[in-house]
Amino acid sequence: MKPRHHLYLDDELTDELERLAAKPGASKSAIVADALQQYLHNRAGNAQDQAVLKRLDRISQQTGQNRRDMELLQEALTQFVHVYLLLTANVASPDETARKVARIRFDSYIDQVGKGLADGPTLTHQVASQAASDDT
Repeated sequence: MKPRHHLYLDDELTDELERLAAKPGASKSAIVADALQQYLHNRAGNAQDQAVLKRLDRISQQTGQNRRDMELLQEALTQFVHVYLLLTANVASPDETARKVARIRFDSYIDQVGKGLADGPTLTHQVASQAASDDT
């Protein structure tokens, strides 16, 4: 046995319900039950949608952080190779003077990477655009 419910509806809703119930095979109870079930189902779906959106936002933030980290690594490697190829002289056996020079060069390398990331177009983009212009 189904429990009985007493509902108060606006005149407009009552008229709409009467109109829908006038169709063959339709009843007010079935229409209200279907509408209520759909409403409750959508509310549960909205909670799930909100949870998924939160997860997607978190994944998007992590992807952005990973992208930034990868750009930093790419710039650092590019700068390192550039400095290594341009400035490194072959030393048969490094002595104290060679180590000091290497330390100065490394500090300069770190400063250059930081400056390249802060200034805007990275060396990677500069090399790529230069290579593209050389190809044409």
